[in-house]
Amino acid sequence: MEPGREITIADLPRSVLDVLATLRGAGHEAVLVGGCVRDHLLGRPGADWDAATSALPQQIVDLLPGATWENRFGTVTLLGPPPVEVTSYRTEGKYRDGRRPDEVRFGASLADDLARRDFTINAMAWMPGDLEAGRGRLIDPFEGERDLADGVLRTVGDPRERFGEDALRLVRAARLAARDGMTIDPATEAAIIALADSAASVSGERIRDELLRILAHPLPSRAVGMLERLGLLRVVLPELAALRGVPQSKAIPGDALDHTLRAVDAAAPDDPDLRLAALLHDLGKATTLSGGHFIGHEDVGADLAEGVLRRLRIARARSDRIVGAIRQHMYAYDSTWTDAAVRRFIRRLSGVDRELLFALRRADNAASGVGPLGEANQVELEARIAEQLERQPALLVDRRLAIDGDDLQRELGMAPGPELGALLDHLTELVLEDPSRNERSILLDLARGR
Repeated sequence: MEPGREITIADLPRSVLDVLATLRGAGHEAVLVGGCVRDHLLGRPGADWDAATSALPQQIVDLLPGATWENRFGTVTLLGPPPVEVTSYRTEGKYRDGRRPDEVRFGASLADDLARRDFTINAMAWMPGDLEAGRGRLIDPFEGERDLADGVLRTVGDPRERFGEDALRLVRAARLAARDGMTIDPATEAAIIALADSAASVSGERIRDELLRILAHPLPSRAVGMLERLGLLRVVLPELAALRGVPQSKAIPGDALDHTLRAVDAAAPDDPDLRLAALLHDLGKATTLSGGHFIGHEDVGADLAEGVLRRLRIARARSDRIVGAIRQHMYAYDSTWTDAAVRRFIRRLSGVDRELLFALRRADNAASGVGPLGEANQVELEARIAEQLERQPALLVDRRLAIDGDDLQRELGMAPGPELGALLDHLTELVLEDPSRNERSILLDLARGR
């Protein structure tokens, strides 16, 4: 396979230079492959550096201090910075589980290695010449550069075979095409639609990782919309797909799914939990519409979101944070709220990440077309919360009454049980209404006169 035209990858990181130079110096072929080559041709230098080599995995480990052999696929990782993944040239057997090859054979050629990859734009390599100058030649046996220029996403070889090897590639196709504004090749698209149901076999962890990559894009709605068009959304996120056609009355036209996608786009792209919360915040609308209102959709949606996050293997602490924000996102503040109402709201949000909640509400407001009044209300609410937290830290931060259940049992002779809990709740409400009551003697008098 003859190298193609010369291209320069400027400013190769030192760790990447060292990897390529060491392997070549030991007599092995070593090239850059995949996303870093593709992104360079797009004028978008990436953070991921992948190399491939004729060296076998153990030879790579022996040559590169600090290298770790990660898996049976011959992937060796160096921490960098930046990290570099080095993979031995390989060919693969059949994919009977739709995810992993039954057999991996090392010692293949670069041509064989590129032929096993998913899309033509990922099946290019950069063969170095003058490493220090970043000069080398493009290896492009499947015309990936032409597809990049034409804006076409196409599989390497038969699309049904490529997608049959790993059904996650169906989802990845939508992500890559949407991210770069590409058109999917007709044969590739037909295979995706025909094989969409096979995406159900992909593990939650792998769907999660693709979804988080989608949510990191400036406009995730493009990829989610493509997933829907290709029949994949109903397979990987059926709870979200169910929002299509659910009517709602907003200043901005559209159904519940349109609104959700606007909210995701409005959320900060560098906050994955916020974007997940925006994606899932209205799941309850699919089943709660009654008389033009979505009664209790925030609670139904929070429960559905919890199930989705569990399926995606999102860590419990992150899931609880996201679900808590979804459950509380339907508050309706205005300037008529009393200070007591603000204090009750703060207590209601105990255990909820207020920063995430308020960011979700801002994204929801933007997607609803609420306008400046919504932001003014939000700013005022946050200022009043800060004021109350500063004035009443014991009550609102530490959540302390001046008496507790032991005091009531000792002073009033009450027994443990629901009546005692109800009395403490009643005293808490009285103190929220008037914090000056939060003194032991006052509270005991109030308890005796209940």
